[in-house]
Amino acid sequence: MLTEVGFVDAEFGRPVDTFGGASGEEKARSFDVHGYAFRARKP
Repeated sequence: MLTEVGFVDAEFGRPVDTFGGASGEEKARSFDVHGYAFRARKP
């Protein structure tokens, strides 16, 4: 999706548990939901 809108050199980090301790933690875990840090640039 990033490249489709013109970004280049996209880098993605490791999966992060963004729902730990949140009220929806159990639901997020059942769907294997994680957050990912990313960066890219637009030439």
